[in-house]
Amino acid sequence: MNRTTLSLIAGTAALAAVTGFATLQQPDATAPDTAKTAAELPVERTSLVCPSPSTSDLAETSYTAFTPVTKGADGDGTAELTAATDDSAAAATGKATDKKKAAAKPVLTPKAPGTPAVGDTTGGDAPALLGTAEGKFAPGWTVQETTQVAAGTGRGLQGLTCGAPDTEFWFPGVSTVADRTDYVHLTNPDDSAAVVDIELYGKEGALATTAGEDITVPAHSSEPILLSTLTSEKQEDLTVHVNVRSGRVGAAVQALDEKLGGDWLAAATDPAGTQVIPGIPKDATAVRLIAYAPGDADADLKVQLASPSGLITPAGHETLHVKAGMTASVDLGDVTRGESGSLVLTPTGQSVPVVAAVRVLRGKGADQESAFISATAPVGTRASAADNRAKGSTLSLTAPKGAAKVKVTASAGSGGGTAVSKTYTIKAGTTQDVELPVPTGLKGTYALTVEPLTATPVYASRTLAVTQDGVPGFTIQTLPDDRGTVAVPQADEDIAVLQK
Repeated sequence: MNRTTLSLIAGTAALAAVTGFATLQQPDATAPDTAKTAAELPVERTSLVCPSPSTSDLAETSYTAFTPVTKGADGDGTAELTAATDDSAAAATGKATDKKKAAAKPVLTPKAPGTPAVGDTTGGDAPALLGTAEGKFAPGWTVQETTQVAAGTGRGLQGLTCGAPDTEFWFPGVSTVADRTDYVHLTNPDDSAAVVDIELYGKEGALATTAGEDITVPAHSSEPILLSTLTSEKQEDLTVHVNVRSGRVGAAVQALDEKLGGDWLAAATDPAGTQVIPGIPKDATAVRLIAYAPGDADADLKVQLASPSGLITPAGHETLHVKAGMTASVDLGDVTRGESGSLVLTPTGQSVPVVAAVRVLRGKGADQESAFISATAPVGTRASAADNRAKGSTLSLTAPKGAAKVKVTASAGSGGGTAVSKTYTIKAGTTQDVELPVPTGLKGTYALTVEPLTATPVYASRTLAVTQDGVPGFTIQTLPDDRGTVAVPQADEDIAVLQK
């Protein structure tokens, strides 16, 4: 008799001992159902990846990490950002030991939830970063990467909320024209290699690519892929689809322009029939809308601007037709006309999933700067934006479907200060640039946490503006739900199932 058979006999005897009483006392079939709904509990681990910030020797990059205080979170925990290193490549060059030493030293290490932690680097050799937060630091952990480049292609302010690794990403708004240098940064945080396909879609459909399939991203490494090396076609408006066939990666697009500055283009939210693009600055001089329909049906979209006074339709741009499998774009000009606004795209008839983003220009002539806003998910339960300054930060809130109340908390400063909160009412169909609370005795930078107090969907974005040498640099980050909690079903012991 082998060990498996013995184990089965022993296990059966043990079950019999446990279920003996249950056999005599079966549950009453008429007893009321005491099952409870799933409980929302704080997550215990969060992973983020930050791409390599710049190749410019003039780059100055800051990192800001923040975890909002979360009721019920574990009392212990750690969080850190460390350099991504390809150990296999390092070993092949005989530099594995040195790289591991470099990776062992975190770029920043937060001390407590509720207070931002900061780190910085200069030059064009900064690596991609891998971040992990556990325990009390995990729920809602947010990291901002902000880079100032004084001159050259992409000069200005570039900002990105470091993202979670995933298996699929959409980026409407990329380009392969001569003035643009666009990279897709793929960062693999895991212990095994990832395999990725990159697909490009233009105004007439899919573009032929020479090296977009079977891209291998080694473990603990990052690969910047120059889009112009994947295709010979030069198009102003393209949509990139990143599909991870094996493993998972973090993905973001760095879009750099020779004359109009540059910024990061974050992945758009999942394809859907209705999309919201929040927080177009009131002084935007040009807004370009890009949309793509990934399915088999054409999409007809109603274009509206949620302004401070309500929903309006831009004259001459009432609708946008997006052919299936193709990228459509339209110049909306200075659509905000001196007032902040958010674009709301809804189906005119049949609902067809789309992805969308806008490119925003501020300034005039040689002082123009660009940024991107991708369509985003609602704030949900809570969202945070790190790296806010005493001056130059603007929070935009929009509630396209109904009035909403929102609580906004300004955290303690990274160098000192006391957190403060304010509550705002956002009228239905409007966008409001709210007057931000500023921490008492602020030193350093601070984080903003947005918490809707009503069930109405609220969308948000934060604009950070910094003028350097007279050039008005700016960057915009959206605030989707921070996924700080997870639904955990209530489970009761029911040994009656063992009798079946």
